[in-house]
Amino acid sequence: MPPTTPLGSPDDSFHVFDTTLRDGAQREGINLTVADKLAIARHLDDFGVGFIEGGWPGANPRDTEFFARARDGELTLRHAALVAFGSTRRAGVDVADDAQVAALLESGAPVVTLVVKSHDRHVELALRTTLDENLAMIRDTVAHLAAAGRRVFVDCEHFFDGYRDNPGYALDVVRTAHDAGASVVVLCDTNGGRLPSQVHATVAEVLAATGARLGIHAQDDTGCAVANTLAAVEAGATHVQCTANGYGERVGNANLFPVTAALELKLGRQVLPEGCLAEMTRISHAIAEIVNLVPSTHQPYVGHSAFAHKGGLHASAIKVDPDLYQHIEPEQVGNSMRMLVSDMAGRASVELKGRELGYDLGDDRELVGRIVARVKERENRGYTYEAADASFELLLRDEIERSEHGEGHEPRRFFRLESWRAIVEERPGVNGEMGHHNEATVKLWAKGERIVATGEGNGPVDALDRALRTGLERIYPRLASFSLVDYKVRILDGGRGTESVTRVLVDTSDGTTEWSTVGFGTNVIAASWRALEDAYAYGLLKSGFTTED
Repeated sequence: MPPTTPLGSPDDSFHVFDTTLRDGAQREGINLTVADKLAIARHLDDFGVGFIEGGWPGANPRDTEFFARARDGELTLRHAALVAFGSTRRAGVDVADDAQVAALLESGAPVVTLVVKSHDRHVELALRTTLDENLAMIRDTVAHLAAAGRRVFVDCEHFFDGYRDNPGYALDVVRTAHDAGASVVVLCDTNGGRLPSQVHATVAEVLAATGARLGIHAQDDTGCAVANTLAAVEAGATHVQCTANGYGERVGNANLFPVTAALELKLGRQVLPEGCLAEMTRISHAIAEIVNLVPSTHQPYVGHSAFAHKGGLHASAIKVDPDLYQHIEPEQVGNSMRMLVSDMAGRASVELKGRELGYDLGDDRELVGRIVARVKERENRGYTYEAADASFELLLRDEIERSEHGEGHEPRRFFRLESWRAIVEERPGVNGEMGHHNEATVKLWAKGERIVATGEGNGPVDALDRALRTGLERIYPRLASFSLVDYKVRILDGGRGTESVTRVLVDTSDGTTEWSTVGFGTNVIAASWRALEDAYAYGLLKSGFTTED
């Protein structure tokens, strides 16, 4: 295993700089309110980053308001310094008269990041000024902000492309910023086109040629942003710019979480305050919720599947020693190991999954074999248990009961179905338009009582759910707190057209926890009923009821 106690301690010798609120917010589909930005900043501070870039004050009202509210006391940071982002003075304008530079000072942020042009073609074509005037703009603005008591970082936009095309001028930009008082000069792979070996070579060369303190800002267009960031660090960079979950323009930025995890757990650098690394998974998911994007289940370190094991060979090895198929202990980053039960499962998978759910199956080889066979048989028909732990636990309990009472034993249930029926009816509505009416009836037995209940809903499945709840709530009042929070339908063997079979996954919550169940059938309503049946049964089980109550 990698070292669990990283060397060194968080101090100014290494910077973790987060730009989620500025560069990350440029991702398509993200639109942050000021309240969102304040909430994300608090999470980033909890994670222990050293710097939080809040946006560009003066460039848009939202960022200006964010800095004003932070300055007025709405944002209290324990670990991070707040950073304002902006550009140099305009060409031909005295720095003291530039309104955009003045807005950076008015923001109240103790640190300012200036974006500058380091590619000669961008200077001439985008800024439409001379190479010498660009250097003067950098020199004047850095010196002006430093004289006003601000710490200044300089982002050299398009640096790697500029260094390739005109290394002499790119180095002049770095030297100018450094000599004017910039604390860090950040080399930006703005187009995201570099590879790790190229980044390493360039950073090492620039460091040797200038003596400036260097940082790295990597975009992910080649899928190498994290690798490029680590390559820069290994070449001598001591400042990394990242975004939470890799959010950013086009395909994104270097992901804050894999970068910090790699630095601490792989390279032995403690770059976060003690204990903060274990908050990684929680904070990753919390930020995803704020930006209203589904967390990536396969994201390194923090993804729901990051430590999930499905193959039978893997499970057999993990049963002996989890380190055989895991590169770190999941708890180091606040995650946990999961065993997936599927048609690929063997005895070890079922035993480990049972242990995860609180059942020790290790001494009963016949029971484990029967569970494995039943899982494979049902998965072959269309069920899937890797995303439906609650349904698997109910199957597990059924087989344990049969093992205890004999093969012919029928497991007890909280309720037993007599029949259900769903009706979808079209009726004339307003202005002659057709409206839909959905109604369901269920006939059940619970605690020796026959129950007939009906329900109406937005669709046949909703009506069925309401009928089931209406029928059982009097006997099991706990059902009042249950709600369906997600519902997924998948058509299997779609080539059969209307004869295709259906699988349904349902996520249910009691307001505190969530659980997932699966149903399978020849139509969506039948599949939904089986998923709902499991959802209610599991919820009652976890609420402390027994089938004998």
